[in-house]
Amino acid sequence: MNTESTIAQFIDQHHAEQIEFLREIVRVPSDTPPGNNAPASEKAAELLAKKGFSVERFVVPSERVRDYGMQSITNLIVRQKFGAGTGPTIALNAHGDVVPPGDGWSFDPYGGEIKDGRMYARGVAVSKSDIASSTYAIEALKAAEKAGAKLNGTVELHLTYDEEFGGLLGPGYLLEQKVTKPDYVIGASFSYAIVTAHNGCLQFEVTVHGTATHGSMPETGHDALQAANAILNAIYGKLPDLQKIKSKVAGIGSPTMIVGRIEGGTNTNVVPGKVVLKMDRRMIPEEDPATVEAEVRAIIQGAVAGRAGIRVEIKRLLLANALKPLPGNAKLVAALQAHGERVFGEPIPAVGVPLYTDARLYGEAGIPVVLYGAGPRTVMESNAKRADENLVLEDLRKATQVVACAVAELLS
Repeated sequence: MNTESTIAQFIDQHHAEQIEFLREIVRVPSDTPPGNNAPASEKAAELLAKKGFSVERFVVPSERVRDYGMQSITNLIVRQKFGAGTGPTIALNAHGDVVPPGDGWSFDPYGGEIKDGRMYARGVAVSKSDIASSTYAIEALKAAEKAGAKLNGTVELHLTYDEEFGGLLGPGYLLEQKVTKPDYVIGASFSYAIVTAHNGCLQFEVTVHGTATHGSMPETGHDALQAANAILNAIYGKLPDLQKIKSKVAGIGSPTMIVGRIEGGTNTNVVPGKVVLKMDRRMIPEEDPATVEAEVRAIIQGAVAGRAGIRVEIKRLLLANALKPLPGNAKLVAALQAHGERVFGEPIPAVGVPLYTDARLYGEAGIPVVLYGAGPRTVMESNAKRADENLVLEDLRKATQVVACAVAELLS
């Protein structure tokens, strides 16, 4: 028998069913924030159970979730043994949490509407499509084994629900609890390319304290907004220097730094007594997080040094280390490239990307991991995290085939 042909035939025959599976997944909101993601997890568990899978639920304690800034997290693991089960364990990871839809949609962000061969929904590209592709890849592998393919090992499906908050209570929680120890991981992605490295990220909450006073007598207070403006100028004044730093990893450019959120003040006629900035500093793989953090803190503190009545608190919200290639990922890359080129009819590059993902946590645990999934040639084509996020359904079919065939090769 030809394993590749059997896998392709199964996926083709079940593609319409896979589309409906994905539609049911995207119809359950899992916006993060606020991060009430147990309902979305339960829907996925229900759909998987209907397919005959045994679904293990890992509920993160509610107090820990609340302290984290979310409302509920239930992670799922499905384990499918092939042959004697003595071969490698390969985990397929997808996250079911998504960013809120925002404004400007032409479609219902929770509708899973289809037009011109594309499904539109929040999370359909990042990364609920990976839930569908991974599920049907495992189904196709079961069909191949039934048809006579000699496979040996275990494939795990990891569905996690806090990637948008950094992954510490998603893959991080599963690894911390020692409920999984795969030999390889294919993480969620959304492009033709195979991602072998990505940036790290530091996020800070900067609280500027001053003294509020009547707007008609500003000299009697200490304006926190003026001090915050000095910090903003210092942060953005550093960007030309960051642009001069270049990563050696293809696909990753320079470090970046932005302020993504500002809030403060009490009323129009009151000098602001407190302003809060939330900022994001992306780190290329070559940078040291401790050094970067010290530099950012120095920039902030230096901007307000000597200002009477002004005090600044700097709280680290997130440290996501960069994903760096591990030697063992060469097998993953080779298998995905070979089958990707065969299925898509074009070379599949292995690159780095400037974003960060929860896949880094597998890498930090010493597990070779790459990112691959259904999607366009570039992130922007999918409108990921923007209005009218969409997925080409033919890409879903082909990517499912690539994942299943690559895993079959690793289990053969």
